[in-house]
Amino acid sequence: MAGGTWTSQNKVRPGVYVNFASEPKSLGTVGDRGIVTLALALPWAAAKEIITIQAGEKLQDRLGYDITAPELLLVREALKRAKTLLLYRLNVGTKATATHTGLTVTALHGGVRGNDIAIIIQRNMDDETEFDVRTLVNGVEVDLQTVGNIAGLKANSWVTFSGTGALEETVALPLTGGANGTVTNQDHTDYLAAVEVHEFNTIGLAAADPTLKSLYTSFVKRLRDEEGFKIQLVVENYPTADYEGVISVKNGVVLADGTTLTAAQAVAWVAGATASANINESLTYQAYDDAIDASPRYTNSQIAAALKAGEFVFTPNNGRALVEQDINTLTGFTTDKGRQFAKNRVIRVLDGINNDFRRIFEAFYIGKVDNDEDGRNLLKNEYNSYLGTLQGIAAIQNFDAQRDVVVLPGNESDSVYVETNVQPVDSVEKIYMKVQVR
Repeated sequence: MAGGTWTSQNKVRPGVYVNFASEPKSLGTVGDRGIVTLALALPWAAAKEIITIQAGEKLQDRLGYDITAPELLLVREALKRAKTLLLYRLNVGTKATATHTGLTVTALHGGVRGNDIAIIIQRNMDDETEFDVRTLVNGVEVDLQTVGNIAGLKANSWVTFSGTGALEETVALPLTGGANGTVTNQDHTDYLAAVEVHEFNTIGLAAADPTLKSLYTSFVKRLRDEEGFKIQLVVENYPTADYEGVISVKNGVVLADGTTLTAAQAVAWVAGATASANINESLTYQAYDDAIDASPRYTNSQIAAALKAGEFVFTPNNGRALVEQDINTLTGFTTDKGRQFAKNRVIRVLDGINNDFRRIFEAFYIGKVDNDEDGRNLLKNEYNSYLGTLQGIAAIQNFDAQRDVVVLPGNESDSVYVETNVQPVDSVEKIYMKVQVR
């Protein structure tokens, strides 16, 4: 039986929260969060395509390593908080190969992991006309086939076979020549084009290249401002973005096993944590999972300066690394975007309203409801129900269904105009006390 915590009543698996609806219903529900996307250079995996990975999923066959391997460090950091990772392998690499008489064995993917593959061919003990063909990765058997000749071999999760003729025994046939290859900025451009058609909450750039930071920022601005797709970008040391859709990580952390992560590497955790943070949740003073220190450490004045510049900083606290303040890079405040827009909890609320209103309208209203008074009242009730849910979970406050949602006819016969007033709830971050001593 499934179960667990929930923010709003929108679960689909049976469990202690009990919601067995198999068809979506117009209930003004809050959409789930928790999807992060990263593009990485890896030693194994399908290249140049989006790979969907769920937290807790076994990754050996798909990514070439167990989640604990150092090669999957950033994957592991992202999935410490995120529910789903949309992973894109930037590098194609060169496939390792091996030949033995008429048989050619080729690694399924390019990369150095292919050099850890070996093939063992032995005559079958029960039938001398058959051969046992084993595929080993780092000495561990991952596939066994019993066939009569080369043509009978089938590809597995690690290698493909080609050639014709009879098989010959071999104690160990190692694959060689596998290489990771290089990554260009064009590979990142290809990634952005591929991921744009997917739904996600945050995108992370685990690189320090200023050109790429600008490229990713432009991508996110276009999706947020022109497409209405409200996502956030996490990069390292880019406070000049001055934009609520960009989070700039200033420093890294030290993990419990002694591994020191740079700010660029810490991007993976921040992106995953931001994606999975509930609409009514702040990351301020939350601990980086399995971290024991910040790296580098900053003085009080340096931390204050970083916060004023719109930087996301880790600080040490009793053997942990804490998020000093859950903020984005917006510092150029205006009458349209005040200081509250710098808080990521506030942005999550506003982005959630945008994305959920869009989802609700597209799923249940567009092309399905008449644009008359009854239809508009139906839409208004939907929005009121949704915003009431947000108030119920302390995402917004002081909401008045009678005056805070207005739905009117638009300029065209098929359009409506909606005006909504909301007041997002922030988290308590500063406490000022006056203590009188008598």
